[in-house]
Amino acid sequence: MIQGEPRDLLGLLAPVKLSRESEYGLEALSVLAEQGDGKVMLLGEIAEARHLPAGFLAKIFQKLSRHNVVKSHRGAIRGYALARPPREISLREVFEAIEGPELFERCIFWSGRCGDQNPCRLHPKWVTIRPQVQAMMEETTLAQVASWRSGEDKA
Repeated sequence: MIQGEPRDLLGLLAPVKLSRESEYGLEALSVLAEQGDGKVMLLGEIAEARHLPAGFLAKIFQKLSRHNVVKSHRGAIRGYALARPPREISLREVFEAIEGPELFERCIFWSGRCGDQNPCRLHPKWVTIRPQVQAMMEETTLAQVASWRSGEDKA
């Protein structure tokens, strides 16, 4: 067991929950990362590559575009591309673009009912491990995540 892992009242690992939006967004960004720097793809092609709902993905990509994670291309070459090389895009940047800047302020135990201003009984534990989770998300890049799926790099 890693020191400081979040656990529930019974000592079981507590779930860290991200939304389905984050799951789909990460899958779609991985498709773009696997294509190489600057490759433009239609949203439908990205969705099809991972069997994701294109309409839902369009809303996610609007958020990612506003936060300079992807670029929208119009004209002769239409679609989306990563705004920067995948090695320069952190998971923290991706998840904060989708979930909101307060992502790491939320309690991982009882989201919506707990926060720094209204802490639950387990909140002091979250506060102690939160910097480690933030650092891991900051250090992990989209390039790494894309390589894990393809089996290139597990570290």
